[in-house]
Amino acid sequence: MKVDVLDLKGQKIREVELPATVFEATINIDLMHQAYNRQMANARLGTHETKVRSEVRGGGRKPWKQKGTGRARQGSTNAAQWVGGGRIHTPHPRSYEQRMPKKMRQAALRSVLSVKAAEAGIVVIDGFDITEPKTRLMAETLFNLVGTSTALVLMPVKDQNYDLVMRSADNIESAKVLLASYLNIRDVLSFDKVVIPVKTIDALVAHLG
Repeated sequence: MKVDVLDLKGQKIREVELPATVFEATINIDLMHQAYNRQMANARLGTHETKVRSEVRGGGRKPWKQKGTGRARQGSTNAAQWVGGGRIHTPHPRSYEQRMPKKMRQAALRSVLSVKAAEAGIVVIDGFDITEPKTRLMAETLFNLVGTSTALVLMPVKDQNYDLVMRSADNIESAKVLLASYLNIRDVLSFDKVVIPVKTIDALVAHLG
């Protein structure tokens, strides 16, 4: 698949061939759905906690005698039907972690990138070289590249240029900067466009196998 390579002003300067193994892979919606659910589940802390009957303070004495009061028999004020009593069938700390083989995760990412490419959601630029971290300049550059669409910017390596781009886009709600090796299905699906410098293409191919 050939796509235009743009400069930071949004002007076409040449074309580049996107690797078919990554951007023209077989689209597997079920696999994408599984990978997304796994990521969302693994993000859950699972720290929710409620007290059961044995953990509630007090309630050691029978509230009233078993017979003769005309009231229902009660054994303890720790029971669930009492205000301040223990709770039943309520959440307790647990892990929501879901496992998924690496090759399946890679296939899901190739699938979602292929969907983006088919929908013209991949924007390739010649480079993202900037000299100073300026939010205003970054906002203007992204507008030149994607207009009013939200953008996920993929950088090839963590170097000084990555730090400058990261700091420039940090206060822009409609954009996010991410290393190619940290690419995940949630971020790809959360943004309208994926902005990729030419150097990042090789990093994506290496990351996705």
